[in-house]
Amino acid sequence: MNYWLQQLQQKRWEFSNTRGSGQRDSWSSPTLAYPPTGLVGKDNDTFLFEKPNDGMEKVRSDFAMETETDGGSMVGIQSARGPSGTPTNPLNFSLKNIGTELRNSMSYLRPGRGGESRRSVFYTGNSNSSSTEEWELVDAPPKDFSDSKHHPDTHRCTSTPWYSLGSAFTFDFGRNSARLKKPLLRDMMGSGRFGRNVETRSAESSPVECNGSKPLEMQLRLQSQQEELSNMQQEQAKLREELASQKELVRLLQQTLRTSQCDWQTIHRGVSQLEALLQERDGQIQSLCGHMERLALEKESLQQELKGLKLKVGEINDQLGMLMETIQAKDEVIMKLSQQSSEQNSSPNDSSSPTSNKEQQELDILKDSLQGYKSQNKFLNKEILELTVLRRNAESREKALEAKYTALEAKLCQVESKYLVLLQEVKTPVCSSSEQSPAREVISRLLEDALQAESPDQQDHLIFKPNTVSEYDIFGFKTVPEEEEEEEKLVAKVRALELKSLSMTDQEVSVGVKWENYLASTMNRDLVRSPELKTLIRCGVPHEHRSQVWRWCVNFHVKKFRDHLAVDYYETLLNVAREKPNPASKQIELDLLRTLPNNKHYSSPSAGGIQKLRNVLMAFSWRNPDIGYCQGLNRLAAIALLYLDQEDAFWTLIAIVEVFMPRDYYTKTLLGSQVDQRVFKDLMSEKLPRLHAHFEQYKVDFSLITFNWFLVVFVDSVVSDILFKIWDAFLFEGPKIIFRFALALFKYKEEEFLKLQDSTAIFKYLRYFTRTILDSRKLMNIAFVDMNPFPMRQIQNRRAFHLEKVRLELTELEAIRQTFLRERESSQDGRSFVSDDEEDN
Repeated sequence: MNYWLQQLQQKRWEFSNTRGSGQRDSWSSPTLAYPPTGLVGKDNDTFLFEKPNDGMEKVRSDFAMETETDGGSMVGIQSARGPSGTPTNPLNFSLKNIGTELRNSMSYLRPGRGGESRRSVFYTGNSNSSSTEEWELVDAPPKDFSDSKHHPDTHRCTSTPWYSLGSAFTFDFGRNSARLKKPLLRDMMGSGRFGRNVETRSAESSPVECNGSKPLEMQLRLQSQQEELSNMQQEQAKLREELASQKELVRLLQQTLRTSQCDWQTIHRGVSQLEALLQERDGQIQSLCGHMERLALEKESLQQELKGLKLKVGEINDQLGMLMETIQAKDEVIMKLSQQSSEQNSSPNDSSSPTSNKEQQELDILKDSLQGYKSQNKFLNKEILELTVLRRNAESREKALEAKYTALEAKLCQVESKYLVLLQEVKTPVCSSSEQSPAREVISRLLEDALQAESPDQQDHLIFKPNTVSEYDIFGFKTVPEEEEEEEKLVAKVRALELKSLSMTDQEVSVGVKWENYLASTMNRDLVRSPELKTLIRCGVPHEHRSQVWRWCVNFHVKKFRDHLAVDYYETLLNVAREKPNPASKQIELDLLRTLPNNKHYSSPSAGGIQKLRNVLMAFSWRNPDIGYCQGLNRLAAIALLYLDQEDAFWTLIAIVEVFMPRDYYTKTLLGSQVDQRVFKDLMSEKLPRLHAHFEQYKVDFSLITFNWFLVVFVDSVVSDILFKIWDAFLFEGPKIIFRFALALFKYKEEEFLKLQDSTAIFKYLRYFTRTILDSRKLMNIAFVDMNPFPMRQIQNRRAFHLEKVRLELTELEAIRQTFLRERESSQDGRSFVSDDEEDN
């Protein structure tokens, strides 16, 4: 049976290898330790894959070699030819060894603990006075790809270094001179130490009584040391050759980098030439439509193949679970048998007792059974390894298909965006010719088809009508508004297509891979504030990890509050809000449906986010009665609820109001908000002097627009993709991010503002220009690079300066108000006396 099962395994392995496996960069998440908890996390069906272990092939071969060389586990023809019925391996292992073997065999099945390193890959360099410099990774390669492995029987040495080259990474090398080196001959012979050591050892080891044997022994030792010296010199020459080859490899990599940069410039020039060719309009519409149909056909076939692969992966996972349960049951039986065997061995054997022979027979039977279970356990371990490799190969193929599908979808987005622009340009001259022109009917029908959003019932007919823009984006916001005009709908769909195309770029994929590596290195511990984490958050948090990162950021900022409060503090506030009336409850109810009407989670009273938003706002109004409720808090809580649960969204509101923002920021006077607008004007005059002078020249008060940016952190002011990237950095670094991005938005469109020479046109452009900014990478580069230096201390000093001025102005206004009220009361009293006299007369 064993022989038959092994042959079946071999056939299955050959069949699986003949199918081939696609190469991919793993930028999808492993099994998430912190799954998304907000409203958005329930909408998206994301498929999570583990990273393939490239060392499984070698582990399989090593395991097979170990099984074949073990004399007690011969299978197939060897076991058939050998003696039967007699176990060849004695029962000489302990339960500890069994547990260790099981842990080693099962280590590859645990996510994040396999043969591959889950730590983030970084490089460091050390240099010293030595002329020899060596480069090495801080994170050593996995043990499957170590430079050398030494076995007791054979010595196998591989000098090929492990490098991982991909389009999404650029690897830096660091210098390291800390590698141990063998001492040179001149170091050993320096100061006569070598000679003295040799004489001392020879004098101690050779007896004095042997006449004539001492010179002979000295000569033999000298010859052995000379041979050792020659071996060391040969090894030194090999090391120098290896160092030269490593330097040559670095030089080749640098040459490759320069060549790729030249190729990029050539490609950039080619792109500019392709843009000129896009001016041909009428002749290319038919070819674009045919190309989109072919892409739809290919997409359909890829989706079908992807479904088949997912079904196979599910079956393999079910088999793996059954095997693990079987192994657990076998382990329990083995432990029971071992305990019984140890108890029988410890008890004194009485040869004269009549039951001793029966016990000995039972013991022999138990030993035979234990040996059989050992052999069966080894076979099951090998089967688990086989199934794991097959599953990961299937995942690799599936991921390659997904990458190809993503590239085709991005290309389709670009083609459809250009197609919409062409339709918009062709519409005017064709439609102006005649009322009943057949060309006009064609253009209008094409426009109607282009403006249709993807609905659930259209999923089965993608092959006839490819459409890559759904009705809602991943955050739940409506992509194409219904109440707008046809021109506005067309612009909105072009914007949605461009955003989807930008999200599929190699740079976004690279950011996802970097986040995967970082979170893999911190899988079993909390995040820690560090420059590396700050840089990653400034690049934007991937959608699947945003819940975990936001929760950690909020807990970090409100820890000083939560440590002194009860665990059920939020539930207590909710109970109080349900039992007692609240002055703010009426205004909260009025604003619930006006919070984010273009988001499906808050668009109707029965939507999933309305009740959660009501609970968060009511609980906060009881915690902070000085503020109670201010218009703007509802939008902050609604954005937090998209990725967090109710309690975490409640603490997010506390972090923004009580930690990030100054006092009186959300009170009735909005004192802190007014101060920040004056601070922002100072920063505008310093960072963007031309634009600030332009606004001053035409007397445009841009604070009428920017006031809402600061109050609700850009909600409903920018596109959703940029909004959540701003919130990523805001929850980590605080209010300084609002100043950075406010300046970056004006810097992004500075030239367009300077072209406008009319105050009305400038103010009109101010109201909608942020919705035209789609490239989040360019905007973040302006905010975090072009706006530097940007110390928080400077903002705090200017806040203190303007706070005193605003307080004085508010005091003067209050005095004028009181004077006016007194005068009005006195004038009303005078009018009443006059009217009485008139009535008497």
